[in-house]
Amino acid sequence: MNIEIVDFPETKIAVVEHFGAPEKEYESVKKLVAWRMANKLPPSDLHKSYGIHYNDPNQVSSSEYRIDLCVSVLQEVSANSFGVVNKTIPALRCAKVRHLGSRENVTAARYLYDEWLASSGEQLAEFPVFFHYVNVGPHVQESDMITDVYLPLLNNLD
Repeated sequence: MNIEIVDFPETKIAVVEHFGAPEKEYESVKKLVAWRMANKLPPSDLHKSYGIHYNDPNQVSSSEYRIDLCVSVLQEVSANSFGVVNKTIPALRCAKVRHLGSRENVTAARYLYDEWLASSGEQLAEFPVFFHYVNVGPHVQESDMITDVYLPLLNNLD
């Protein structure tokens, strides 16, 4: 896998927080999609799709599973009926790797944690792993999905 160390810029995001069973995550995705459509924010370089993964669904009980489903935005999100809230991905130094294919099992994330991190000499920062869903939408086939995985790292000066 081709791993890059990158500086991810601070990014304002609109978020639907999902707590609970991973198999119900799609219900939360539908809320975010409906909010995007209502606010005319189609997937683009200005409105990227992210997922902040607080834990691994294979390592925690369904009741403990948590993910923030996000869209990058330029302005604050006003109160809404979709449950979308404001958050920020801070500026971070990250290991970045690209995953191609289904998002059901993003093996690149597991590789970063289980193999790359131990041999890299790097240490984790205090922010969860997050995914940039490069291409999204009903027209994207599973085999064509592109996901960039960002593993936040401590700065060399920390």
